[in-house]
Amino acid sequence: MQQLQGMDASFVALETRNSPMHIGSILIYNPATAPGGFVRFKDILAFFESRLQLSKTMRQRMVRVPFDLDYPYWIEDPDFDLEYHLRHVALPAPGDWRQLCIQAARIFARPLDLDRPPWEFTVVEGLDNVEGVPKGSYAYITKVHHAAIDGMSGIDLMEATHTLSPDEPPPPGPDTWKPEKVPNPVELLGKSYFNAITNPLKQIEVAAKAAPGLAKALKGLVAKEFDVSSEMIAPKTRFGKKISPHRVVEGVSVPLADIKAVRTAVDGAKINDVFLAIIGGAMRRYLDHHGELPAKTLTAMAPISVRSTDEKNAMGNQVAAMIAPLGTQIADPIDRLAWVNNRTTNSKAMTDAMGARNMTELSKVSPALWMSLGAQLYTRLSLANRGVGPIFTTVVTNVPGPPVPIYSAGARLESMMGLICLTDGMGLAHVVQSYTQEATIAFTADREMMDDPEFYAQCIRDSFAEMRNAAAARTSAPAKKAAPAKTRKTAKRPAAGKRAVPRKKPAEPVKGGTKSPARRSKPKPAQPLKGSTSA
Repeated sequence: MQQLQGMDASFVALETRNSPMHIGSILIYNPATAPGGFVRFKDILAFFESRLQLSKTMRQRMVRVPFDLDYPYWIEDPDFDLEYHLRHVALPAPGDWRQLCIQAARIFARPLDLDRPPWEFTVVEGLDNVEGVPKGSYAYITKVHHAAIDGMSGIDLMEATHTLSPDEPPPPGPDTWKPEKVPNPVELLGKSYFNAITNPLKQIEVAAKAAPGLAKALKGLVAKEFDVSSEMIAPKTRFGKKISPHRVVEGVSVPLADIKAVRTAVDGAKINDVFLAIIGGAMRRYLDHHGELPAKTLTAMAPISVRSTDEKNAMGNQVAAMIAPLGTQIADPIDRLAWVNNRTTNSKAMTDAMGARNMTELSKVSPALWMSLGAQLYTRLSLANRGVGPIFTTVVTNVPGPPVPIYSAGARLESMMGLICLTDGMGLAHVVQSYTQEATIAFTADREMMDDPEFYAQCIRDSFAEMRNAAAARTSAPAKKAAPAKTRKTAKRPAAGKRAVPRKKPAEPVKGGTKSPARRSKPKPAQPLKGSTSA
């Protein structure tokens, strides 16, 4: 039996009917690489069953302490049933991309059963009219509670459910997993009493560890190594209200090489800065179209993984957070990228000074009861509608995916896009995910706040294309020709009444002579997510 950490418990406390706290993805597979060129549902069941021992997440369930007096516990589920967690549906004809997104949004909007291991995979057949996807392909719509995984431990779950070759054999050795007895309420209350006594000591210990980081942050602020400005607090938008139980999902796929090329347009820019600037441009377009663009920049919360090597397979979250302004007040895409890079560098310096790991450790000693009551009151009193909410507009989480093709039950993974949970005050969130040569910018939104997800997806495409073209124009701009200085054998006699100017040494010509202007490369068209269509 293992107790959840503070941040993991916060995701449990935030769970409501309107705000299920799970994350997931849409994964599309081509069965052509599987034996016989097709995959049956029972093949997928057998494949998962043979690899259960590789993941802690898949067979552990949550046990909550009565009255939420303490953090919940993970136990090995004594009633584990794989067929409950693996579901099977099919799209009706024509089976296009929009239908898949609608199905994914409906499945993703339903809360998980927290009396079972908190994950579900739904196999979706009938993808017969998705552009760029071979007929006979199918998808996984995945859901895993955020209390169980963060972005990096989610990669570990991907490793447990995938192989590097289509015919890789099951892992060797016997499965030594054993179920546990569900603890009774008296036992849980006894543990909570002991934790209540020792928690103040833990708080003192964590505070002592965090003190040097806080002192360093104050010193850096005085020395102007970074600054704290009002730009880090976002203005109110349509996405900052209480959310409904309904969702929309969409995504746009772009070549990863284009993202890397755009980065070179601004010295010091990171890949993450490019994605932030693209999303900033998309939100600018979307809100401006609806006549709701604030004059002040919108901001994003960007999670930072602090998971160490020895925590690779551990359950739960090991993340800190950074506030990243999106530059929505800037129209020029390259100027926006430069501004975003400057502000994220500032935010990262402040986070580094405080210590990202310290920020995570502080969350582990928050009193469970107050955390739960605070979350419930925030929702029940609709405080998000009264202007009380996050200081950021959206979330942008960057999850690196496999750089090589991977397979599940012998079928090759063709494309992937992330899904993310929403909370009151944050009705739009983004997941950036890479896989082989593509990067996907996907979003999950409240359907009441965004009833036109196809238009916002187009805003992302347009923002990407504008930035890519501007970067290409800047990097291929013709260099100035160096005009060679003329040498004179004799100096001219100055005109009467004028002073003679001393003759200067002639300038050395540019080494190698002058070059002709570089050819302007023809920009590539923006690539939609495989199969993306407008409904």
